[in-house]
Amino acid sequence: MATKYVQAAREHFAAKGVHVDIIKLYGSMELAPLVGLADAIVDLVSTGSTLRANNLVAVEDIMDISSRLIVNQAALKTRRPRLEPLIDAFRTASAS
Repeated sequence: MATKYVQAAREHFAAKGVHVDIIKLYGSMELAPLVGLADAIVDLVSTGSTLRANNLVAVEDIMDISSRLIVNQAALKTRRPRLEPLIDAFRTASAS
């Protein structure tokens, strides 16, 4: 098993009573099974297009995640023009 999310993967499989050997990797996780480094990967997947491009399929969802934008209140007041495009992008993304 290859992942950069070692603790989450370890906890998930331990809760299921499954022993896995975990290799910590960064970068193009999808290549690990293709080059024989790992039989499976644990990675973040949004659309699955990268998995499909590498002839891989998602077998199991481990957890749902979401992004959060956290802004210091003082920064929001003093740097609002600079932050507004980012805030708008998050609003647009969460509406879709």
